[in-house]
Amino acid sequence: MKDLASTEQSVVYGSLTVNLVRIVAQGEVIAAHARQFSRDQLICDPWHYLPILEKKPGALRNGAPFVEWVLPRAIVQVRDRILKQPKGDRAFVELLMLAGEAGLDALTVACELALESGVISAPVVMNELHRLIAPHLPAAAIHLPDTIALTMEPVANCHRYDYLLGAAYVH
Repeated sequence: MKDLASTEQSVVYGSLTVNLVRIVAQGEVIAAHARQFSRDQLICDPWHYLPILEKKPGALRNGAPFVEWVLPRAIVQVRDRILKQPKGDRAFVELLMLAGEAGLDALTVACELALESGVISAPVVMNELHRLIAPHLPAAAIHLPDTIALTMEPVANCHRYDYLLGAAYVH
């Protein structure tokens, strides 16, 4: 094992096997990658660069890890539409950050739902994603004391609003 960096507080080192490269910090594996043996090849996992996108969302368009990123078709369609909107880079990065927590499958389904609805924007996709990962909880039963019970049911009387429509609309 070769020591990559060492400080008083933490030790980061790499472990190399025939097929795997591991990065370890404070005794915990923080990254593991399959070894590549070809020359002049850049291999990037875009998910590792999400924190950079938070600070520089424009890197989504031309950054090396993101240019060749193969995403599901629904996400690509939503991405292309959102990037055309004002501040679309930042909005799509927020979706990717949520997908980092919820998973790519959940984001794919949320994008498909947005495409079906015909309204493609980051808030719509985000709303669908939140519904998928945190479904509605059953309504909690509210126990009220008997002293607050209704004695007379309210009656809907829409005719009292007829004056707002004016005399021409009154029956």
